[in-house]
Amino acid sequence: MKRLTDLQFDNRFARLGDAFSTHVLPEPIDAPRLVVASPAAMALLDLDPAEADSEVFAQLFSGHKLWSEAEPRAMVYSGHQFGSYNPRLGDGRGLLLGEVLNDADEHWDLHLKGAGQTPYSRMGDGRAVLRSSIREFLASEYLHALGIPSTRALCVTGSSTPVWREKQESAAMVLRLAPSHVRFGHFEYFYYTQQHEQLQVLAEHVLSSHFPACQEQAEPYAAMFREIVERNAELIAKWQAYGFCHGVMNSDNMSILGITFDYGPYAFLDDFDANHICNHSDDSGRYSFSNQVPIGQWNLAALGQALVPLVSIESLRESINLFLPLYQAHYLDLMRKRLGFTRAEEQDGELIERLLQLMQQGGAVDYSLFFRRLGDLPAAEAVQVVRDDFVDLIAFDAWAESYCARVASEGGSQQARRARMHAVNPLYVLRNYLAQHAIEAAERGDYAPVRELHAVLSRPFDEQPGMERYAERPPEWGKHLEISCSS
Repeated sequence: MKRLTDLQFDNRFARLGDAFSTHVLPEPIDAPRLVVASPAAMALLDLDPAEADSEVFAQLFSGHKLWSEAEPRAMVYSGHQFGSYNPRLGDGRGLLLGEVLNDADEHWDLHLKGAGQTPYSRMGDGRAVLRSSIREFLASEYLHALGIPSTRALCVTGSSTPVWREKQESAAMVLRLAPSHVRFGHFEYFYYTQQHEQLQVLAEHVLSSHFPACQEQAEPYAAMFREIVERNAELIAKWQAYGFCHGVMNSDNMSILGITFDYGPYAFLDDFDANHICNHSDDSGRYSFSNQVPIGQWNLAALGQALVPLVSIESLRESINLFLPLYQAHYLDLMRKRLGFTRAEEQDGELIERLLQLMQQGGAVDYSLFFRRLGDLPAAEAVQVVRDDFVDLIAFDAWAESYCARVASEGGSQQARRARMHAVNPLYVLRNYLAQHAIEAAERGDYAPVRELHAVLSRPFDEQPGMERYAERPPEWGKHLEISCSS
């Protein structure tokens, strides 16, 4: 295991030059202190978990110190925000400190969010606040634990530096990791500014660094775009299957690698509602839960438009048209697993759709706990346990009869079925009210709750004695917390 001073840097993106990013030094925060760290994320850099206890840990991840090989750069990009094109965005409060090469020969971006003003800050102060930093940390590591591709979060550093949002809050920084922080908006920026030479340089960088297998294809850029489509179809299928609402699916918040990126007013569904809007600022519901699938395809079309100088329109359209059938195949496979099925049958899609329609009718069907409880007992007993949460009991009984027959047709033991379902249906869910409790404690200087919550969520499928309170249904007030983009 390595110490912080042993990290090896290989800053590939910085070498692209000033057309792609600007050299900026982070602005330190006052009295930096470690709020929470992820040993699993630290392991990606081969770091000894004990390094989190050192004084230099908080100093490096708050901008007080830098590695000699670090090259902090603010990346430039643009993007479509709520459907409207913004010609120049960029890292307004983030810095790509550099790329670390680990012992497995993997590159990991060190990206410090909340590091102060950059040329792309516009009217902002370049800071992040403690609540948003904790929320991003928890979500990044929880989605990874669920098996949903995501940026990772190494740590949150708090401070006594005041910042103003709706009220005075304290500044914080989150250090996130990813193989790349290139967004759809990077390509849009060079396309719409007609910098086609730089567009090709960027495409070649992404191709060689992250899609090397596509270089062997007859049309490498077309093959790369197709893989981006495939990755995003699978990603959004996982969001929908697990009830995750991103909240701000602007094209500048979409990763070129098909990973969950830029956490803001996200939420996991409590009671099932396909029309749920988790972003208080989303008046039109553009980014509602049910709209995530078409918006994902819309964003891929925006990326495809930016690649027109490099890829034929016909090829781009062919790849975009693959999105929906790929999404549907992934989603159906995931939902079969959540229901405990081991093989595919023709009527499965209808069975799943009937279930979601019954959930949508009202009542108090907790989306996550429903699947967990469905696996606790033999199917005929389990459906009786969850039955009272539904409004239309006659329709539910009809569905339950079909479900039990489907389970019986597969055979096998209840013990195997329970193990299979519990391996994919989490007992512990990152609910907004749990995050809020941890945030409020952290704002008082008590970091124990956020550390405990992180530890529990790191093993979401495993029963953890003494942690039963984290598996409870949310209180009514906890289902209606308003989360905005303000951070």
